[in-house]
Amino acid sequence: MTRLELLAPARDLECGIAAIDHGADAVYIGAPAFGARAEAGNSVEDIRTLCDYAHRFLAKVYVTVNTIVYENELDDVEHLVRQLGEAGVDAILVQDMAVLEMVQRVAAEQQRPIEVHASTQADNRTPERVGWLFQEGCSRVVLARELTLDQMQAIHEAVPGVELEAFVHGALCVSYSGLCYASQHCFRRSANRGVCAQFCRLKFDLVDADGQLVDRPRHWLSLRDMCRIDYLGQMADAGVTSFKIEGRLKGVGYVKNVVAAYSRQLDLVVERSGGRYRRSALGKVTLSFKPDLRKSFNRGFTPYFIDGRNDNIASPDTPKALGEYVGKVKEIRRESFNVAGVAAFANGDGLCFFDDNKQLCGFRVNRAEGNRIFPQQMPPQLRQGTPLYRNADAAFEKLLARASATRRIPLLLRLDATETGLRLEAAVPGGALRVGVEMEVERQEARQPQKENICRQLSRMGGTVYEAVGVEVSEEAARLFVPSSLLATLRRQCLEALDKRIAQEALSFPVPRRQQFSRSPLTSSPVPSIPSHLRPAPSYLQNISNSRARAFYEQRGVPVMGEAFELARHYDEPLLMQCRHCIKRLLGCCTKERHRPAPWKEPLFLQLPDKRRFRLQFDCKQCQMNVYAEK
Repeated sequence: MTRLELLAPARDLECGIAAIDHGADAVYIGAPAFGARAEAGNSVEDIRTLCDYAHRFLAKVYVTVNTIVYENELDDVEHLVRQLGEAGVDAILVQDMAVLEMVQRVAAEQQRPIEVHASTQADNRTPERVGWLFQEGCSRVVLARELTLDQMQAIHEAVPGVELEAFVHGALCVSYSGLCYASQHCFRRSANRGVCAQFCRLKFDLVDADGQLVDRPRHWLSLRDMCRIDYLGQMADAGVTSFKIEGRLKGVGYVKNVVAAYSRQLDLVVERSGGRYRRSALGKVTLSFKPDLRKSFNRGFTPYFIDGRNDNIASPDTPKALGEYVGKVKEIRRESFNVAGVAAFANGDGLCFFDDNKQLCGFRVNRAEGNRIFPQQMPPQLRQGTPLYRNADAAFEKLLARASATRRIPLLLRLDATETGLRLEAAVPGGALRVGVEMEVERQEARQPQKENICRQLSRMGGTVYEAVGVEVSEEAARLFVPSSLLATLRRQCLEALDKRIAQEALSFPVPRRQQFSRSPLTSSPVPSIPSHLRPAPSYLQNISNSRARAFYEQRGVPVMGEAFELARHYDEPLLMQCRHCIKRLLGCCTKERHRPAPWKEPLFLQLPDKRRFRLQFDCKQCQMNVYAEK
């Protein structure tokens, strides 16, 4: 039986606990430093607290230490890894090979089961790369977002021993992760150092080789948000075992809603699998709201390339959240308008629309009377027939601001009589977790039936994480008179024994070691940071920023091309991005599929208002668009 894991983001301790409560099997959270979201750092003590909370449900905590590391930071990173090991984290996500070795060394020294997960920043898109990382001790690899189901399955079949983690929801990077240098080049803020300036969300002019404007200024590199909630079963069948939600900068309301929605869907996948799958953590979640992905931050949804090439991936008109479509403007009056649609509105809702110039405009609802809306100020650009979107649902946000979920571990209890007293067993349904405790009591026949009282007393779980879903009492035990106080003591001792058993289970995973992986059927390089179609390949694509990472590759016979982009002094026309998204395709001029001919002269350029230009190279054979900085 394969265990499936829903992996949720945690901006902070509050978000991490909320994720567990709403159905996550694991959470990933940023360390105090060296995480790919520098603004989402957390203290080691908060991470320790989160580990203690998560492990009560056999849920796991993974910590991101997935930036590249400079030479003068190596000792600090190793000290941090030691602290995280002592805090009880289950895995550390890495990009830098120096950090991979640190985690392995600390796990061996501390004899703690700290797994190494290869972050998506390590550019994991081929069986060769994944197999090589598995061989070097990564128990899990986070796949590139751009992969199709067939590519995921090919990796699983080539490297069946490695766990595959894949994104299913949230914001998309337009470039392959780990290979985007635009933010560093333009703003000296490195995405590989956790401080991406979101170059891809900017507005650009699109001009041709003659300097002619091809189209109006747009957010040409901005993508929609990923949503693969309908693909979880297919991804599991392809070999994915961890389903990752993006969003370590998102608030607790986002985490609650999105995690709850995906947890319900993953439960359905397990239920329909005929016993092939099970959830990796314990606990049944009860919600006080109905999850709705449309009501949390989104730029419009796309499954991206999971089924192959997809035209519906871009969000060129705005990089901001659209939310859910709620209808069209029907009638406009001086201070109000009504909406043709079935949505219910509330005071404080945030609505938005595109004006005549395709600019996104937004406003707050001051008062709602059915489908008649009274804005705080009437937008002058609003027109009859304009489509409306709601990107802030006041009523839904109010629901999420309250306690909105409980998670309990279901238990089956059985009370039996022994020669000297009583024995109480507790078992988690469908699993191997079972404990039993015995208590010596004076055997005294009851004057009246005791089964109902025994069941009632044993079912009282109080403030624990457990819920009794069934209590069985043997006939002999039901004939005995047992004071309620003794039953309470027996129940408490049994639950304490179960707590200890679960704690042992949480630490029962073996200390990771280097794996054996044969590359005999695989022909290309194990390090895909040197794309074969780029000639010559830029020397910085391996992202080597310290001597230990360099030595790691050299000791394994992997040629080292050069140092990281962040350390280089100057490049004439650096390759800044490698994208599956294609602007020619967006404009309906894909030469590979014989769309209409392009009415411009190539090369095309993206141009910022300050006149900095970026050349676009269309590698149609690879179905890839490369973005170069112009001299």
